[in-house]
Amino acid sequence: MLNRRHFLTGTAAVAATGALAACAKTNNTTSASSTGGAAKTLTLGFSQVGSESGWRAANTQSVKDAAAAAGINLKFSDAEQKQENQIAAIRSYIQQKVDVISFSPVVVTGWDTVLQEAKAAKIPVILTDRSVDVSDPSLYVTLIGSDFEAEGERAAHLMEHVLQGHTGPVNLAQLEGTTGSAPAIDRTKGFAKVMAASDPTWKIVVTQTGNFTRDGGKQVMAAFLQSHPEINALFAQNDDMALGAIQAIEAAGKKPGVDIKIVSCDGVHDGFVAMTQGKINAIAECNPLLGPQLMDAAKQVAAGKTDLPKWIKTKESDFTQDQAAAALPTRKY
Repeated sequence: MLNRRHFLTGTAAVAATGALAACAKTNNTTSASSTGGAAKTLTLGFSQVGSESGWRAANTQSVKDAAAAAGINLKFSDAEQKQENQIAAIRSYIQQKVDVISFSPVVVTGWDTVLQEAKAAKIPVILTDRSVDVSDPSLYVTLIGSDFEAEGERAAHLMEHVLQGHTGPVNLAQLEGTTGSAPAIDRTKGFAKVMAASDPTWKIVVTQTGNFTRDGGKQVMAAFLQSHPEINALFAQNDDMALGAIQAIEAAGKKPGVDIKIVSCDGVHDGFVAMTQGKINAIAECNPLLGPQLMDAAKQVAAGKTDLPKWIKTKESDFTQDQAAAALPTRKY
């Protein structure tokens, strides 16, 4: 992996993650009776943001596999990228009186009312992957996920690494994620912060959402190349948009990774394959395998523990083309 002095900013997993795992090994969810009795199966209601990418597919599978391994009854719903669907799912879980509610929010705002309903029903809420902006932080117990702003910063440093030795201006395009989502907001912020301090001839000439999808990346990149043929670098906020952009770049008769340098976020299998082919230059990893941490936390909050860290960060790394071939066989997503 790269020298982390430049390419990674404080994404080491917090010590609490180990505490969660240790607790899970010794405590099964049981009935409230301290005198024994039949074990009570913990029920977790989980609302997934959608199925927009390879990263999300891996995240969903991790949650399902971890629930099965932990003996937790999982009620799962796919919001199809719509906040109203997610709110309806959470209300359904409240009506079903599940033990714990968890969700990966479609967008940052608009959650106060439904989370107040969950709190009134005394059902603890755990956020995964993405954060929310609420007036009362006690409406959720903890967030398990990445530091997206740091990912944006890491991606920018990777871009600096990729462009070492480049002469002349850098005309950079940016494919953003879903508008209003935490990763899109924070990755944009982190990337811009580092770029502002970089070579003044490096400029972000165009930016638009590709909605975290491969098709969105392809369509938007095709439009970028029509309006800005001078583009010679691309920051895609996830691998799927980068993979779609590669199709558009090749259709325009240019070589991805050569004529247009590409840095993305996530680190899914197809992204690593593209790196081995020389089409993506570097990836700032975003780990989707949150299932085990979620199940550990769910067991604890169902047992009445409310003093978990407010943010349990995931452990992540950075990768470049020269590392891709060796890392690919061991990738779990």
